[in-house]
Amino acid sequence: MVVGDFPIETDTLVVGAGPGGYVAAIRAAQLGQKVTIVEKNVLGGVCLNVGCIPSKALIAAGHRYETAKHSDSIGIIAENVVVDFSKVQAWKAGVVKKLTGGVEGLLKGNKVDIVRGEAYFVDSNTVRVMDENSAQTYKFKNAIIATGSRPIELPAFKYTKRVLDSTGALALEEIPNHIVVIGGGYIGTELGGAYANFGTKVTILEGTDQILNGFEKQMSSIVAKNLKSKGAEIITKALAKGVEEREDGVTVRYEANGEEKTVDADYVFVMVGRRPNTDELGLEQAGVELTDRGIIKIDKKCRTNVSNIFAIGDVVEGPPLAHKASYEGKIAAEVIAGHNSEIDYLGIPAVVFSDPELASVGYTEQQAKEEGIDVIAAKFPFAANGRALALDNTDGFVKLVTRKEDGLVIGAQIAGPSASDMIAELGLAIEAGMTAEDLAMTIHAHPTLGEITMEAAEVALGSPIHVVMKK
Repeated sequence: MVVGDFPIETDTLVVGAGPGGYVAAIRAAQLGQKVTIVEKNVLGGVCLNVGCIPSKALIAAGHRYETAKHSDSIGIIAENVVVDFSKVQAWKAGVVKKLTGGVEGLLKGNKVDIVRGEAYFVDSNTVRVMDENSAQTYKFKNAIIATGSRPIELPAFKYTKRVLDSTGALALEEIPNHIVVIGGGYIGTELGGAYANFGTKVTILEGTDQILNGFEKQMSSIVAKNLKSKGAEIITKALAKGVEEREDGVTVRYEANGEEKTVDADYVFVMVGRRPNTDELGLEQAGVELTDRGIIKIDKKCRTNVSNIFAIGDVVEGPPLAHKASYEGKIAAEVIAGHNSEIDYLGIPAVVFSDPELASVGYTEQQAKEEGIDVIAAKFPFAANGRALALDNTDGFVKLVTRKEDGLVIGAQIAGPSASDMIAELGLAIEAGMTAEDLAMTIHAHPTLGEITMEAAEVALGSPIHVVMKK
């Protein structure tokens, strides 16, 4: 029996319930819109379910194990430290469940209608939402596309039982003896580092001349040194060529320094980037323009070429960051509500949860110079900070990039423990138009890692207390 498909009307339709989509839906509802959100898989998207959150849980567990095994230098000696990896995975799943359940509660609490199914655009005001059993038409005044991205699959490395993407890498049932990671970007470095902390032998094949190529070499080199100290092998300027899979492992073929070589491992992780989920939405029916790479073109208000359709997150230009998607989601919702909002990416931080953590916001020294801005680059080391010494974690530095003429903070980079948390103060400094003097005159609690920001600001002013400047 076929039930009649009478269109359901809504003000704002959000396609995708990841960190961009669900935030956009809640903000639109707060601004008085009748909002419907469509999700074909699970609320929270890749980030909450198979990305940001579970990977950070695995990284945290790896840190606990590594610390338990290697604290002899401070007089803590543990014997027979054992990992119950099934329990680690169960704990990780529990973290995910709490957060995804929280997202559903937030959406319902803001009176957002949640629809399960796959959306397909019929025209610029209509979508069909289909599941296994039925289809329903929705008419909307405005739509926000937030369908995210998926891992890129290499033709020579089709995903199998032992050739894994990031989702598969997070779901292993045992700690492998040896893994090969293809791609030394932030995902490959984070997951490679997590398993290295559990004692896995890690081989990273990276095509460029350094891992974490989006960061300054003085930052990524600290991470590379740390990985190597845990037995990892990093092979740069390497081209992965193919894989032979066996019942108990893989043999990966690659080329480096003009020679073809092989490496045997239990698994190979393919971490070479992500592609936007825009190919099965029917966007051509709505007239939405895309680039050759499937990226949706938007303006500074997150609006596509079709005036009532917006796009955010991994489907638009820029790095695939959850906090970027959430930020854009708020902008799109506000524009739909008539606010004069627009995107400004200068204050969006990039973070890698490596050992040590890396974080960057605003301009790097090199980027500023390329734009003709005369800057002062001021560094202060973690090794000169009392809290870092007390934590026995002193690798790294804070670097401020300030405009020479007036001391305006236009960028910052951090390599060190808690860089992911410390970068927020510097993002705020950029957004608020603060100067090095403002940071130096802000009293920071002692002893804290946050003091390093104050100390770096004093270096920028030429009056540091806890390091001696070269004359």
